Amino acid sequence: MFAVLAAICVNIPAVSGAASDAARLPSAASIAERTNWWSLKPITRPAIPTVTGNAVRIYNSIDAFIAAKLAEKGLRQSPEADRRTLIRRLYFDLTGLPPRPAEIEAFIADSDPLAYERLVDRLLASAQYGERWARHWLDVVHYGETHGYDKDQPRPNAWPYRDYVIRSFNEDKPYARFVQEQLAGDVLFPDTRDGFEALGFIAAGPWDLIGHAEVPESKIDGKVARHLDRDDMVVNTIQTFNSLTVQCAQCHYHKFDPISQEDYYSLQAVFAAVDRADEKYDIDPAMGKKRKTLNERQAALMARQEEVNEKILVHAGQPVVELDQRIAAETKSEKDGEAFGYHSSIDKAPDAVKWVQVDLGRSLAITSIVLHPCKDDFNNIGEGFGFPVRFKVEISDDAMFKSGAALVGDYTREDVPNPKLKPVTIDKISHTARFIRVTATKLAPRQDDYIFALAELEAFVVDGTNVASGAAVTALDSIEAPARWQKSNLTDGWYPGVGTNSATLAALRRERTELIVKATSADESADLAQLERDLKNVNAELAALPPQSVAYVGAVYHGSGAFSGTGANGGKPRAIHVLNRGSVQNPGKEVGPGTLGCLPGLPARFELGPGALEGDGRAALARWLTDSRNPLTWRSIVNRVWLYHFGHGLVDTPNDFGHMGALPSHPELLDWLAVEFRDGGQSIKKLHRLIVTSATYRQSSADVEAFAKMDSDNRYLWRMDRRKLEAESLRDAMLLVAGKLDSTMGGPSFQDFVIEKPEHSPHYEYQLFDANDPKSYRRSIYRFIVRSQPQPFMTALDCADPSMQVGKRNESVSPLQALALLNNSFVLTMARDFAAKLDNDPGELAAKVQRAYYDALGHQPSRRDLDALTDYAREYGLANCCRVLFNLNEFAFVD
Repeated sequence: MFAVLAAICVNIPAVSGAASDAARLPSAASIAERTNWWSLKPITRPAIPTVTGNAVRIYNSIDAFIAAKLAEKGLRQSPEADRRTLIRRLYFDLTGLPPRPAEIEAFIADSDPLAYERLVDRLLASAQYGERWARHWLDVVHYGETHGYDKDQPRPNAWPYRDYVIRSFNEDKPYARFVQEQLAGDVLFPDTRDGFEALGFIAAGPWDLIGHAEVPESKIDGKVARHLDRDDMVVNTIQTFNSLTVQCAQCHYHKFDPISQEDYYSLQAVFAAVDRADEKYDIDPAMGKKRKTLNERQAALMARQEEVNEKILVHAGQPVVELDQRIAAETKSEKDGEAFGYHSSIDKAPDAVKWVQVDLGRSLAITSIVLHPCKDDFNNIGEGFGFPVRFKVEISDDAMFKSGAALVGDYTREDVPNPKLKPVTIDKISHTARFIRVTATKLAPRQDDYIFALAELEAFVVDGTNVASGAAVTALDSIEAPARWQKSNLTDGWYPGVGTNSATLAALRRERTELIVKATSADESADLAQLERDLKNVNAELAALPPQSVAYVGAVYHGSGAFSGTGANGGKPRAIHVLNRGSVQNPGKEVGPGTLGCLPGLPARFELGPGALEGDGRAALARWLTDSRNPLTWRSIVNRVWLYHFGHGLVDTPNDFGHMGALPSHPELLDWLAVEFRDGGQSIKKLHRLIVTSATYRQSSADVEAFAKMDSDNRYLWRMDRRKLEAESLRDAMLLVAGKLDSTMGGPSFQDFVIEKPEHSPHYEYQLFDANDPKSYRRSIYRFIVRSQPQPFMTALDCADPSMQVGKRNESVSPLQALALLNNSFVLTMARDFAAKLDNDPGELAAKVQRAYYDALGHQPSRRDLDALTDYAREYGLANCCRVLFNLNEFAFVD
């Protein structure tokens, strides 16, 4: 909804005769008053209160602050919860999974006074800890694995960022580095895996495919789309790390907080050169350095090769110039010819793989490959007929492409819009090869069937010669219907728009080649031969390297067409202007990279200098955010961690520390935690340990009527809150209890849906997925997250909406949840598998029910409950009894 409103806002022209922006600025006194706000003031370490009284339990400094506030409000601590309650609370809080019966019994029987602390340390050291706490972080940064908007296409390479977050939590990465990697890891920590994968943060949010890939930046709608894209990057950064609503300054000075329009657009300037895109990288830093060295060597050889060829062209003189003019004139003809191109056999499925291959006759140093689309009015398709929706281009010296193949063009990850008659050019190849293969991995629709067709394939070497002209063509299959369709058409020199006299063109090109050969001296010929050998060796070394990984990140994009990015301009940032009233049609002054001007002692604008690189602005912002003088960063993170342990934060609006947000309930405790965290190593695990070993955290959740009347929402923490399990923990608990949980970590996400109509706007059909498919038995954090059509079962259980930043999830109880837990196919499958696991063990039905009860709820049933459930299992089956257990409040809530 916000994106829609913002799009309307940025597309409204300024009203003629309106008051100037300066006239609408708040007064200096008003700005000063707004700046004098608790969250913007420097952090100082407060004194720890002295608390007296034998009834008060003080395990660490947290308890002193909480107890002092309780005494001030006439409240007191609740008793400590029993060990059975504490272990279940800790397990779900730190790992998102329930403890197993043997673990519960061992903890209860452990007489060591430090048994609790040892349990905390063990859980923090477990791999499941990172999976649990990464899910919280992904809520905040609105991570999803589809683009959102109208064409909600999948992002198959978003998952490396998710794995990076899990890994960072498990490694207990210092928070400053965690922040810096996500904004500028490529600059501050180059040639590292984390420094690259962390940039998925910038690309985590929604992306308007139509507004970028189909509308150029020069159009108003294209400008709006790119403005909103940068807005998402800015908002994600400032709300995540600083908990301020910076987006409210797009159209005017922020109505409540000291944030100017210039502040906002200076932040947009930080991200002015980056786009969201799939980018290749090496997981192994040593391999990355080797690849970089080889690429530099390759570029140097190609530059030398081009230099020699330029000299030869000078030697060849005017005859070559005249030939080039004749060739250019010949290609201007717009007549249609009879020969259409290559046409594969027809297939009923779009995912059938087809390939066509050109043999150049010998190994040549190719610099670019051009694919020309066909034109055929069959079924009113016309231009772009049969052009593959997804494809790849490879070159090799091996005709079978079993060894030494180099991938030079990869268009397999996203659907390629119909190019009409615009050629697709793959340049900067710098590889030596004899064979060129185009493989269609997703065919083009024809008429209730699918095909692959190309009009022409051209391959150019450094002197501009098309070495594919007249080359032999082979294919997996082909419709041979001369003269319209046949393999040989692919290299006959004709394609729509080039003219019909392919023989003349071929003759002119041959004549040009002969002139070039005559003009080449013996020394130049030797130089070229040596360069070609050297290039072949370098290319062979590059081809021998393991394939690079791919991640969806924020980066300088090298594209073409409407979505060209800034790569062609060397990553030069787009010009960013203050938009009067937020309208892209009414730009004001241009601004450079900067940030908020409301924090004393910190610069609002980054002085980068004329020679600054694209990433320098992001690096400056990363350093600004992690500066020890930035009070927002340190208050924000400790408040978020506190919120996930207690259900509400010390500030209960975790994404808004501004004037419209909540005031802190315990401001001194918040500042003490912020200083302790900032100056004590910035360890998230250390912060967890401090919180969960406090007496405050260990309190019982039992109600006290008198205290509830005084503090009904338990804001002052006189007891622990009873909390509903999040959707992921509930689902994962069912998998674990049923004995089906697959603990495999990392890698591509599992899809619990079937995609229909993927070629345009995919339909994610969850009801068609087989709940018995073992690939869906992994933890919920590895679930493929769709924006436009969220998983119905998880959505009913208050799962976070990936299209918006969720600092705090809703926690509701509704009839829809009850129906989902009772009837959803996943619950039914897990109940059946739970019963099957119990039936594998010997014993009477009552004993199986008793084991099921303990497995699910963590304690033995009363005699009354055991009898009732056994009778139920006897009448309706053990699987239905397990289903009842999954539907108990005691299973879905944690005390």
